Amino acid sequence: MTVIHNLGFPRIGPRRELKFALENYWKGNTEREELVETAQACFDDNLSRQANLDLQAVGDFSLYDQVLDHIVMFGNIPARCKAGDDELHQYFRLARGRAPGDENEQHVAAGEMTKWFDTNYHYIVPEFTNETTFTLNDKALIKQIHRARGQGLDAKPVIIGPLTYLWLGKAKDDINPLSLLEKLLPAYLELLRNISRCGVQWVQIDEPALVTDLSAQWQQAYHVAYQALSHSPVKLLLTTYFGALEDNLELATQLPVEGLHIDAVRARHEVEAVVKQLSPKKVLSLGVIDGRNIWKSDLTATLDWLEPVAAKRGNLLWIAPSCSLLHVPVDLDSESRIDPEIKSWLSFATQKLQELDVLGKALREGREAVAKQLAKNNAALLSRRVSARVHNDTVRQAIAAIKPEDLTRTSSFAARNRLHKAHLQLPLYPTTTIGSFPQTGEIRRLRRERKANNLSDFHYNTAIREVIADCIKEQENLGLDVLVHGEAERNDMVEYFGEQLEGFAFTQFGWVQSYGSRCVKPPIIYGDVRRPKPMTVEWVNFAQSCTTKPLKGMLTGPVTILNWSFVRDDQPRWQTCQQIGLAIRDEVIDLEKAGIRMIQIDEAALREGLPLRKSEWHKYLDWAVDAFRLCANAVYDTTQIHTHMCYSEFNDIIESIARLDADVISIETSRSDMALLDAFNDFEYPNQIGPGVYDIHSPNTPSIESMVYLLNQAASKLPAQNLWVNPDCGLKTRQWEEVKPALKNMVEAAKALRAKAAAA
Repeated sequence: MTVIHNLGFPRIGPRRELKFALENYWKGNTEREELVETAQACFDDNLSRQANLDLQAVGDFSLYDQVLDHIVMFGNIPARCKAGDDELHQYFRLARGRAPGDENEQHVAAGEMTKWFDTNYHYIVPEFTNETTFTLNDKALIKQIHRARGQGLDAKPVIIGPLTYLWLGKAKDDINPLSLLEKLLPAYLELLRNISRCGVQWVQIDEPALVTDLSAQWQQAYHVAYQALSHSPVKLLLTTYFGALEDNLELATQLPVEGLHIDAVRARHEVEAVVKQLSPKKVLSLGVIDGRNIWKSDLTATLDWLEPVAAKRGNLLWIAPSCSLLHVPVDLDSESRIDPEIKSWLSFATQKLQELDVLGKALREGREAVAKQLAKNNAALLSRRVSARVHNDTVRQAIAAIKPEDLTRTSSFAARNRLHKAHLQLPLYPTTTIGSFPQTGEIRRLRRERKANNLSDFHYNTAIREVIADCIKEQENLGLDVLVHGEAERNDMVEYFGEQLEGFAFTQFGWVQSYGSRCVKPPIIYGDVRRPKPMTVEWVNFAQSCTTKPLKGMLTGPVTILNWSFVRDDQPRWQTCQQIGLAIRDEVIDLEKAGIRMIQIDEAALREGLPLRKSEWHKYLDWAVDAFRLCANAVYDTTQIHTHMCYSEFNDIIESIARLDADVISIETSRSDMALLDAFNDFEYPNQIGPGVYDIHSPNTPSIESMVYLLNQAASKLPAQNLWVNPDCGLKTRQWEEVKPALKNMVEAAKALRAKAAAA
């Protein structure tokens, strides 16, 4: 009997219940008991949606981040976050820099965040030093296990494996994270013994680092670690996902564990090799449903290759989604407004478990037992393949007409820079922001009223213009050198553009967690992409009319729109990205025609699209950079092109960053203490750069001194005349009472550095 199970489930709730409970608790509007009650309700709902499975995942549920949960579970909390002994307060201090009720002196630097492998999920980075020790505190996980088993469910705890935990972390001194393995393994063994006492048989131990490039030292460490863990009283399902094992395949199949899970969506080609190399006495778990995208699976095609494997493995074959379903929305049944034809092509987390159930029943009882479900699935797939709304001949012709010169600026950066200096007359260390300003309750109310048809376009546009004018005035009062319109009209930096482009569909409740309480609602790219009319020109033009200072037009770049959407899977991603690039290019040209001489094209997600194997990077970077250049390089030399990137380790892709040839690039560096600028030690970056000088994800107000310190760090690596001063990301998630003092201090920090330079 094939076992069906799940690797993880979205934890925010079908209506983002956990998000709102967290934010109310942080603001002091609710007590801890209400947060706990909502979290338990979300956890129970997740379990109920997995009730049809043979094993239910627990331990994947988190109040903020699963890696942060492990930091706490292994007593790896930095000393700065430990004021007092309240565990939940320590937890949120590390996540956000402060906890409810903290006094000013208890505000601390939040933990560094970065992307979880090649997804848009952010995790809190574990910190390691020579003083790091590990002490087990597994109360939260044990409580989840008891709650699931109390409901009569067969709980399968999900934990991050010891090697991946160390691989995800960051050394704060000269320590090699691998040297901590000997200290960490006893805590893991104790954890597994405690789990066994709960009556649990199987533990899912996630080691996605096995689908990355590992040195011989790391590969050997896997042998050491799992030889030690083989003495635990529970059975271990070694779980990999997001890619192929490649040179780690023999290692993964030979480790002393009772089972192995592989991603059979992204690494379908490795199934045969794994079947051959894995002991016939071990469980083979295959991830057969895509946990990263929202398209219906081809169940018949899956059964065609899966049935022979089931015949060989018998009871030792398990099937599951390819990875945790954290990366997709909760339930398609909540969607009542999406076009019915497009809806018939889709599958969210709840539906993916239903697809899994159909496959399991087919393997157990034969296809005849699920003939109706398979017929319905085939009809939906055929509908998508033949739909006229998917392909657009005009777009295809425009793509075919692209020429190499369309990807290149007329003059070099040096020549352009001379023109920009003469025209813009900006001071040393010019100050600006990344683009967005607070999305206030009033702005959200206006958007809701308009969507509900309770507010006319005229009244909505008039109200948004007033917000933009106020935003311009605030920036002028703060003394910023280059202004933005604040993006009050935008619900999301990707969704806003998708709503105005052909080939996109949208959901009401298709929320996905990005980090903590931050959720995004990715658009769905189902067909060829085309821009029918200008998208931003009117708003930006109005904003520029409110000030004599230079103002940036704000756009989202093609790679970010691609990576932050659910992308069609019926053509290569690079082709879809090229189509988006052409659409944004049209908008850039129209902004320039309207007189806007600074245009920022955000590519916040450029790095997260990198394949996990370095051997595949060049292919991705070539088409990603070309897509940016396609949309950015149609302008005159007098127009200054900016871009912004979030949480990106630049060291190994710095040449590709330079090849973008943006006049100014702004990046996140505050949480890493400017460490990201190490990339520029050995590479003479030719263009200008704005290293983020304060962390917008924390509610703490940065001091002038801290920002001066960071800018001095930057000036030690880059010429001062090439540096801009800006926050590390957009400000839409903050409140005005947080933003104004922070930007005031930022402007003062720039003035201090100008004064120092003038006196030198």
